[in-house]
Amino acid sequence: MAITSAARPPAADLAKPGTGRAGRLAPYGFLAPFFVLFAAFGLFPLLYTAYVSLHRVELQTTDRMDWLGLQNYGRLLADPFFWNALRNTFTIGVLSTVPQLMTALGLAHLLNYRLRGRSFYRVAMLLPYATSVAAATLVFAQLFGRDYGLINWVLGQVGLSPVDWQADTWASQFGVSAIVTWRWTGYNALIYLAGMQAIPGELYESAAVDGASRWQQFRHVTVPGLRPTIVFTVVVSTIGATQLFGEPLLYEGNAGGGISHQYQTLGLYLYEQGWSYFHLGRAAAVAWVMFLLIVVLALLNAAIAARRNRTDR
Repeated sequence: MAITSAARPPAADLAKPGTGRAGRLAPYGFLAPFFVLFAAFGLFPLLYTAYVSLHRVELQTTDRMDWLGLQNYGRLLADPFFWNALRNTFTIGVLSTVPQLMTALGLAHLLNYRLRGRSFYRVAMLLPYATSVAAATLVFAQLFGRDYGLINWVLGQVGLSPVDWQADTWASQFGVSAIVTWRWTGYNALIYLAGMQAIPGELYESAAVDGASRWQQFRHVTVPGLRPTIVFTVVVSTIGATQLFGEPLLYEGNAGGGISHQYQTLGLYLYEQGWSYFHLGRAAAVAWVMFLLIVVLALLNAAIAARRNRTDR
């Protein structure tokens, strides 16, 4: 006998995938590895560093902790070398971030046009970023050498006196900033280029019809369209400048940042406290001050960007 449609089970009785308990928990299972790794390698070290910063801990006796409360932070704020490192971090950050982002924006604008061999230039932009910080810093240290450096040789050819690029305060900070600028300009240029390609072409066509030059199109079309990308690169570059460590460490080869600490950054100061003077508690306090500083700078950049957006509206 043929089975009629009335004899079939209703659609509500059919098994529906994902409606059981296992189906409801499946998304959390997919997300769980990230949160487990973040808790193990991100959140726990951050909290443990805060705990260590409240104790006297020496590198030779890490199993012994003496409670100090906020004394490590008090000693830190009373140390003139900390304020010197903070000032140097700000100066080197400005000297490296501002030219870096401006140059990256200009290069991205050029690459956004139809150039012969664009793919080659885009790959070449990433080569400095792919170079190890040790190799790049050692090469630049030779270029900025006082007696046999190429930079001083060029200055001598045009009749200028040689510069001590490692002992002079501004010269040494400029040398460290040059390494950072060279390594990260191409990386930021590709980020800007990706943002430019997301801007509708109709805007440029309308601007061209209205008689706008390329410079006017750049100012009134490209830059406003790239504002979220520019904010992102400013925040990331600010964080990177605050954590600057490898370049100044290898520039002359010591954690002091020069004979008079003239280019010692907060990263070098942290390293010196923990691994030169063996004060892990103070080093942990420096790490937390750096973390709070990064949070404040990120919030400040976000507030400036939000205010600019409200003004434009």
